[in-house]
Amino acid sequence: MKIVFDCRYTRVGRHDGISRYTAGVVRALAELVAAEPIEITMLISDRRQLENLPDLPWSMVSPPTSPREPLVALQVNRLDPDVVFSPMQTMGTFGRRYPLALTVHDLIYYSNRTPPREFVWPLRLLWRLYHVSWWPQRLLLNGADAVVTVSQTTEALVEQHHLTRKPIVVVTNAADALDAAPEVVAPRARSLVYMGSFMPYKNVETLVRAMPLLPDYELHLMSAVRDADRDRLAALAPGARLVFHNGASDEQYLAELDRATALVTASLNEGFGIPLVEAMGRGTPVVVSDIAVFREIGGEAGLYFDATDPARAAAQVRSLEDPAEWRARSTAGLEQAARFSWAASARALLGLLRELAAAPSGRRRPRR
Repeated sequence: MKIVFDCRYTRVGRHDGISRYTAGVVRALAELVAAEPIEITMLISDRRQLENLPDLPWSMVSPPTSPREPLVALQVNRLDPDVVFSPMQTMGTFGRRYPLALTVHDLIYYSNRTPPREFVWPLRLLWRLYHVSWWPQRLLLNGADAVVTVSQTTEALVEQHHLTRKPIVVVTNAADALDAAPEVVAPRARSLVYMGSFMPYKNVETLVRAMPLLPDYELHLMSAVRDADRDRLAALAPGARLVFHNGASDEQYLAELDRATALVTASLNEGFGIPLVEAMGRGTPVVVSDIAVFREIGGEAGLYFDATDPARAAAQVRSLEDPAEWRARSTAGLEQAARFSWAASARALLGLLRELAAAPSGRRRPRR
């Protein structure tokens, strides 16, 4: 069986969410099939992407933002794949001669239409137009043979909005393997960690407004931040102990997690939530907004608050000052984090790809 894996969304340099998903799944899939007569070919659009990808055969095609994207299948056909997987839903399908699975990570931008800031203005305009209506998404997804989602929460939303007639398979997101977690013994420094962007739906404002209620705590904001966002957040709570790392390294991030009382986030919407898995895998409790996907990921280990209630967020943090409560949440988090791994994701994906490849003309519906 020949699998073509679309790796064109891999970032050059540091991963973003979809880039990390791409690299994590393709690496684990390669390890899973190493002893089988299965060939994996990675599609790339920039040789520098190979720095973040496993040592596998690859083929260069046009980038996913190219005007040629609607016809990219004509390039992929030349590879004669038995099945193709893309970690995004926007891969062109016109003229394809292979079974195809596309991925939906979330539906965030239908309710939060601010596009990623790194997009040039024509892409930003198309992004907004795309998310005004559901029909472009339906058109794309129904052009594939199966749809992958990264969480049960996203699967439920896709079904709720009737976005596809095709079968849906969950191939969960996960966190990269971390060094061994430190020994869980007692609460740590009065420090909180936030890992994520400063997009409006991330709702970092609630975290900042909670800090005057936690005057003995520091809030460490790890990601790169624009000056305007930093100044705006600082003005919300003058005197709050906000520490902007403006793009921490992995080593700095882990060091802050290992000393923190908790990881915190007040997101209004997410497709998954990798920082929760990363923190729980280090034995660091998570205090997070009460949204469906965080309940799915954090389970009984998480502490939850209404995303618009800074006082409740602060109260949940304070509850961890009880050593017994902190240890219980820490231990439960380690167990919960173990449920998510790239190896498990690769097994789920391989099962789907085998069935698509075996289907007559690539159109038989895979079993749920």
